[in-house]
Amino acid sequence: MTKAERASFIDRRLAELYPETPIPLDHTNPFTLLVAVLLSAQCTDVRVNKVTPALFALADHPDGMRQVSVEEIDAIVRPCGLAPRKAQNIHDLSGLLVDLHGGEVPADFEALEALPGVGHKTASVVMAQAFEVPAFPVDTHIHRLAQRWKLTTGQSVVQTERDLKRLFPKEHWNGLHLRIIFYGREYCSARGCDGTVCEICRTLFPKRHRGVETKKA
Repeated sequence: MTKAERASFIDRRLAELYPETPIPLDHTNPFTLLVAVLLSAQCTDVRVNKVTPALFALADHPDGMRQVSVEEIDAIVRPCGLAPRKAQNIHDLSGLLVDLHGGEVPADFEALEALPGVGHKTASVVMAQAFEVPAFPVDTHIHRLAQRWKLTTGQSVVQTERDLKRLFPKEHWNGLHLRIIFYGREYCSARGCDGTVCEICRTLFPKRHRGVETKKA
């Protein structure tokens, strides 16, 4: 198969496997999604979803959250790891959202990435999932699978994102990035598959007999 043919098969097969693409992080509005995505850095979605109900019970909008002390936020989000920095960022970005954006999460990449603790991936998730703006956030699962499927050389997440955007229709990006994550967790995990085990790897590369060493992001 050519790279374009592999991409077409992946797009079609993942849509069959995952016709629905529920957002893994529990949230009720763009602000709670932003906070949840920030907390998910180096932490599982499952753990984040256990922590956020207590946090959002205190405040689920920027004006309320900026009135919660960093110490209170820290105590709640501690199970997510990197708690002191995440707590400070949540507190600070809440204040900035009120002061600069009228208490609303901006639907703008540049404005989002200017907030404390919000990098390109976090901004992409919020743009895609809160505002339905086409984006292709690349996490560790997507970076790994894109290499196993020879859709990118995987030199960096920036390159992986650029390569995937070129291969797949723009209108598919928001659902497809979630489908790749779902598949990576369920069938093509870091330890469960080495590029020779799961259905898609075997279909794309039937003659591959040696595992693929992937570059970390």
